Amino acid sequence: MRALLVDSSAPSGLRLGETADPEPAPHEALVRVTATSLNYGETAHRTEAPDGTVLGWDAAGVIERAAADGSGPAAGTPVVTIGEAGGWAELRAVHTGLIGIPPTGADPAALSTLPVAAGSALRGLRRIGDTLGRRILVTGATGGVGRYAVQLARLGGAYVIATTGDPATHGDALRALGAHEVIASPEEADGPVYGVVDLVGGPQLVQAYDTLAAHGTLVSVGHVAGQPETFPFGALYGNAGRHDRSIVTFHLLERPDIGPDLTWLAERVTAGDLDPQIAWRGGWDRAGEAIATLLERRLHGKAVLDIS
Repeated sequence: MRALLVDSSAPSGLRLGETADPEPAPHEALVRVTATSLNYGETAHRTEAPDGTVLGWDAAGVIERAAADGSGPAAGTPVVTIGEAGGWAELRAVHTGLIGIPPTGADPAALSTLPVAAGSALRGLRRIGDTLGRRILVTGATGGVGRYAVQLARLGGAYVIATTGDPATHGDALRALGAHEVIASPEEADGPVYGVVDLVGGPQLVQAYDTLAAHGTLVSVGHVAGQPETFPFGALYGNAGRHDRSIVTFHLLERPDIGPDLTWLAERVTAGDLDPQIAWRGGWDRAGEAIATLLERRLHGKAVLDIS
């Protein structure tokens, strides 16, 4: 099969080439991929993998061969999938618990944006709990996860506060997605919040934690700041009426049971309840261009590669 292969000698760190077809385990289906979306983490660390590796977390396509153990969808079923690797190829072997089934006629490009970005946003908000009528802060809201987090929090009935480094440029777009307020940093929040979906890490995570009300939860999802989280003395005291606040970490593939979530998200994006925010789309022969746009922070939304 053809695939985007890690190649340390290539300018982009990747090249289109041939590699062996994956051999699915009994609980895995073989998927013919039609679209994949890029995520910051996999692109930023692509050169750390050995040459010849096929990366890629997100992929939409069609079941080529059903799982041998009888689990999962039948051959010919359109699907959206997630995995730790293998999405940047014509064929992908994937655990059937990591497969969602979209509505008929769903756009594969839109579906491919869902697994990591919308899946992280959805499960992060679930860790916070009931958001109906509560103030929710989303830091780093202009990225793929952040844009889905804003939309899902608004769908969940929250009062949504979004942070971005440039509110003047991105404020209107974030408000159109459902943000009630757009601010530059958590320190500008006017009053405490019940929950935080933090996509930045570093000093901004510390600031965001300081906005939490009693019994509030901060879910640490992203770490794009690349800086340590240093809390001042007394920051973790349960005084001043703000006790029992929590910081929880996050791993999307903790258990292979995200399939129903992907199905639900696919239904929402196909119905128009969620906007996939595709900001760049092209053939996988242009992967280097898409990766540069993403890593240079010139991309606000999702980049999708069409697999052909």
